[in-house]
Amino acid sequence: MYWLIGSFIIIAMMGVLAVADSTSMPIVSLFMDSASTPVLTFSLVFLTLILMVVSQFSIPAANTINPVKSVSHHSTYACRVLSFVLIALLAIALIIGSGLQALMSHQQADTQKITEPMRIQALVHIEGISDSVYDAGIDTGYRQVATISQISPLVSELTAQDLDKVATEYWAEINNSLSSNNVKYEFSNSQSSHQDTLAESAVQGNVYRVLLNAYPKKPAKQSSKTGSKKKSEKSEKQNQIADLNHLQPGDRLFMTLTLAPLATSKQALNNPSGFDSYRWLRGRHIDGVANILATSSSILPSSHPQSHSLASDSYLTRLRTAIDKGRWQLRQHFYQNWVANTAAGQQAKAVTLSLLTGDRSLVNRETKDLYQLAGISHLLAISGTHVLFLAIVLAGIVILFINRLYPALYRYIPRWHVRWWLMISAAFIYALFTGFDVPAARTAWMLLAIGLTRLTLLPVSTMRILFALAVLMAWHDPYVLWQAGYWLSFIAVALLLKYEDTSQKQPLESNQPSTSHHKLLRHLWLNFKRLFKLQCWLFLALLPVTLLLFGKASLWGLVVNLFAIGLFGWIIVPLNLLAGLCYLILPAIANIIWTLVTAIVTNLHELISWLTAMPVLSDAWLYTPVNAAILLMALLAILPWLLPRGLISRWLVLPPLSLLVMTVYANQQSLTKTPTLYILPTGDQYISATLLQYPVLSDKDAKNSSWLFLTDHRPSSTKTTPSNLTADKFSATLKQQLGSLAVNKLEGIVVQSSSSGVTDSRVYDKTSGAVNPNDSEILPMVVAQLSQRLPVSQYWQAGRSERWSALQQAYKITTDSQKTATISAQRCESGKIWQLPNGHLTLQAITGWSKIDDASVWDCTIAIDSSKPIRVLKYQANDPLKSLPVTSQTLTSNSQQPIDQANTSQSRLILNADTHERAWQMWSLLCSVESTNSNITMNRTTWLGHSTSHISSEVISQQQIDEVTTYDNKPLEVALSSDALIREGD
Repeated sequence: MYWLIGSFIIIAMMGVLAVADSTSMPIVSLFMDSASTPVLTFSLVFLTLILMVVSQFSIPAANTINPVKSVSHHSTYACRVLSFVLIALLAIALIIGSGLQALMSHQQADTQKITEPMRIQALVHIEGISDSVYDAGIDTGYRQVATISQISPLVSELTAQDLDKVATEYWAEINNSLSSNNVKYEFSNSQSSHQDTLAESAVQGNVYRVLLNAYPKKPAKQSSKTGSKKKSEKSEKQNQIADLNHLQPGDRLFMTLTLAPLATSKQALNNPSGFDSYRWLRGRHIDGVANILATSSSILPSSHPQSHSLASDSYLTRLRTAIDKGRWQLRQHFYQNWVANTAAGQQAKAVTLSLLTGDRSLVNRETKDLYQLAGISHLLAISGTHVLFLAIVLAGIVILFINRLYPALYRYIPRWHVRWWLMISAAFIYALFTGFDVPAARTAWMLLAIGLTRLTLLPVSTMRILFALAVLMAWHDPYVLWQAGYWLSFIAVALLLKYEDTSQKQPLESNQPSTSHHKLLRHLWLNFKRLFKLQCWLFLALLPVTLLLFGKASLWGLVVNLFAIGLFGWIIVPLNLLAGLCYLILPAIANIIWTLVTAIVTNLHELISWLTAMPVLSDAWLYTPVNAAILLMALLAILPWLLPRGLISRWLVLPPLSLLVMTVYANQQSLTKTPTLYILPTGDQYISATLLQYPVLSDKDAKNSSWLFLTDHRPSSTKTTPSNLTADKFSATLKQQLGSLAVNKLEGIVVQSSSSGVTDSRVYDKTSGAVNPNDSEILPMVVAQLSQRLPVSQYWQAGRSERWSALQQAYKITTDSQKTATISAQRCESGKIWQLPNGHLTLQAITGWSKIDDASVWDCTIAIDSSKPIRVLKYQANDPLKSLPVTSQTLTSNSQQPIDQANTSQSRLILNADTHERAWQMWSLLCSVESTNSNITMNRTTWLGHSTSHISSEVISQQQIDEVTTYDNKPLEVALSSDALIREGD
């Protein structure tokens, strides 16, 4: 009953949050009162205590002393029925109250969120330390949680000097209002002539909690006349934004911002990695996103006792701010002379700081990917082990001093009471110092709960305390259920407790060796065996949850965790914590210890890089779509090991385990049976990536012929927003997407675009032999990196081969004449053909003329002819098996033509890549007659391109296009204006 009620409570809260977030619900005035939330929480706790008391008294006691005085059978039966009804009513009340608690939290957050974009100036209050630092050299941006108030609409651009004037007038107005006892404050804008109007329209009552963003922008090409002026202005603005790294927790200053609402969960489907940023931000109680336009150089004083502070500045808030300032100062200590260190040294210091305070702002993307690939990314965060280890060490040191100096204290207070209070104090202080995240908070509260249980002598197991704490944390903040750390923390601790309980019940092996040498070897072997079994147990038990939360799991975790956990737990973390304690007293000694820790971490990174680069296990990621049904099968499979031994036969694990294997195998096979073209999200509206999976039947088995198509659709004649993609990020995203679709090798990669407009931060310069940060082409670099991660047979590149010579030496992409590199680049131009031996699939380039000295006609459009119809699906990163068909515009150009079943090619899919109108004009001059006189008639022709395409209605008619689909889900104007359009649908 205990586990059943608790499970229903968590399921009810998750269901209410999911339904309330996806559907609009009426707002009840009762839910809008923020004071009712803690009242309901205490009411739920009170109902729980009543339920526990009733359940204890409902257990019948055996009266063996005086059976004559025992109550009658009917009275006992009536009492049991009454107790059962009362327990059922209390349980239903708890479940309903929990759902109501989740609904109240959702509606309070929903009324506070930002609903529409706006440009404002506001007073910004910095909360905590930033998530990342602004560094234009490594292309990292500034992200900071902050509270904004004194909001007014922005009617003109304001510089830093203008904001300084606003801050001066604001502070002067506060002092004047305090001196005249005038509480009401009217905000004035010194930059605008309409000061009174703006003061009346300012929404000063609104206070939002936002995520501040400031990212370095790529330098655009400037003309010689205005280039120097704009360059100086941009450099001044970049220097101003770079000063954001010096903002401390609690600072307040004026900024001009661009507010934007949070993206919904539906938009997470188009996220390339499948990461649901909406739930992540909502779990942190963020109301919106704010991009920084300009900042004031002066910070408002916050030490004034009568300063205009926020209402939330309570004692706990000030204590938290003081702790966050200590964390910020420690980060600044690690950030000193950051540029002077090597890249490996920087990341070793960043990991050391992360292990000490949980501050991961200095850890770059490559290090995070390395830890994820090794399966030890959980070690970067502050776990309960860190908190517990520090609490034990500090308590042990204090007890040692008490034993030596004042042992008489134990006459008044038991020793375990002293140790317990010391551990609780250390745990809560360190948990606050690390941000009080879920793992650290769970450890601190568990220490408190276990001690209280021991004080009251209640017969409550540690597992029940853990489960009760999980429910209490969900009652306190229902949005914690959207955090992956909540589930992984509690599930991992529960599995550890269960494993420890079962291992202690196993019989001990006899020590047969008589010598001390044999005993030592046997002891080491037993410890290693125990550690290996524990790692296998945790990996297999957490595998379904990991796949459900992240969509992938690293197989390297089984190997790396064997030595990494011991190295971190017994060497790195203790030394790091010792250095943190010495930093408060002797910073010089702390620096020496941190130097040692940094050296150990650097060597560990080199070892992990060498291990993960081994060809023995090149494909270390396990991609398997997991839904609720697969998770239920996995739970049923491990249920006999979770329950007490002998309660359920462990042979009963075979049916769910067999069903689980068959389901996973069926899911993998479903990806290889139907010809499918997946449109992969890239994060850039002008860059498209599509994957063709075509089944090939052979004598042995069935496999797929997979082709990847990459295109840049930026029009060459107009200016567009530069891309924020990098080659490393794009290639890693594509590798994850291909892995989730069970693609472990590619028949070919086709880069259809010849444009050099999409740039990255590095390329080999032919003249200087150095890296030019402005002319690097992303798509060829992505091909080079993908070819190193998985086998690629062919590579087609649009444009001239002279343009690739710079990339050949830097990224090992070669032409046909060079056979020494990993992959050979071939020209993608009109007339190039590839087909399967059976002729069921043919790829043909229908545009692209690199011999003409005009880059506008180099783009390569591909026509895919198939004997089977090809589905066009929009890839969903969360669940690739549920990818939905794309929206298409159906035309009548070929609907009246008879279908010839004897044709070798019955359907055609055209992947368009034009960036200028000359491409299809050239096709009309050279290829239209040949296409019209062709004897092959397609049953259905689908056109897939960008909405900015320059294709004409004449070409649509000549190509006999039946359906038009765009990558950006916008209609094609030429198809809308054509009389051939009959409907628009899926």
